[in-house]
Amino acid sequence: MGMSSSGGGKSRMVMSEINVTPLVDVMLVLLIIFMVTAPMMQQGLEIELPETAASGVSTSEEPFVLIINKSKRITVGGQAIPIADLQKRLQAIFEKRPNKQIYIQADKAVDYGFVAETMAEVRAAGITNIGLVTLPK
Repeated sequence: MGMSSSGGGKSRMVMSEINVTPLVDVMLVLLIIFMVTAPMMQQGLEIELPETAASGVSTSEEPFVLIINKSKRITVGGQAIPIADLQKRLQAIFEKRPNKQIYIQADKAVDYGFVAETMAEVRAAGITNIGLVTLPK
């Protein structure tokens, strides 16, 4: 009365393997798509920031950034503002903002005199906390 546990004497081992070739093909196609589209997604103005060894500053709300490009064009929120109108515009913007802090992001090709003149206009608008945006060395 002996029973065989082999199920008929023949033992067959079934090997199952996952075919990863379609997965690799899909991943390579996605990689190529992301590599092609990533440079197109970059936005902003072309400026070269000066490099410093100082550490960053943490803020609790969205920082207000004033950008000065190579051609001495001042941009706030994507809108160009002439330096003559800067004081009036900043007074209107910061009238209801509790945090009177501004960051100036100037291209390193812009001369110091223009940046100082811009900072004087910012101070004349009543904003005393002025930071300069730089890149770490």
